[in-house]
Amino acid sequence: FLHLQKKRRAATARRQHLKSAMLQLAVTEIEKEAAAKEVEKQNYLAEHCPPLSLPGSMQELQELCKKLHAKIESVDEERYDTEVKLQKTNKELEDLSQKLFDLRGKFKRPPLRRVRMSADAMLRALLGSKHKVCMDLRANLKQVKKEDTEKEKDLRDVGDWRKNIEEKSGMEGRKKMFEAGE
Repeated sequence: FLHLQKKRRAATARRQHLKSAMLQLAVTEIEKEAAAKEVEKQNYLAEHCPPLSLPGSMQELQELCKKLHAKIESVDEERYDTEVKLQKTNKELEDLSQKLFDLRGKFKRPPLRRVRMSADAMLRALLGSKHKVCMDLRANLKQVKKEDTEKEKDLRDVGDWRKNIEEKSGMEGRKKMFEAGE
């Protein structure tokens, strides 16, 4: 028993050590990714945004402002177009995923409650105020009279089928059948 406890402790300690090692690796990977993103951002900004040089005269400043406004408008139009494309693509994705869900046939069935309803209440619920006929389900049933038909009498008279077979077996039975046929 003591031996098993030592093994369990060792296994637990090993699991804890592996878990902490995995967490250390994950933290270093996240830090590397963050640093790489920052470097990529700096490179992009250096490439697309040249350093700003402010001109000395008022007219040059106005021209720079006009250029910046034109640039802002074009970037804004691109952003709007991209957003519209993104929304359209997301809508298409939702539609396709819904079609896929429908094709698979995996519908989430809502929980149903058992409700006691008469036939009249069901018809009223389905047809609304149009339904005025009172429906008696037993009214349309066929009436059957208890009569002894010839088949039933024959079946009762025959009785046990084994006796019938025994009577017809052998030469005597064949003779009776032959005589009955004439």
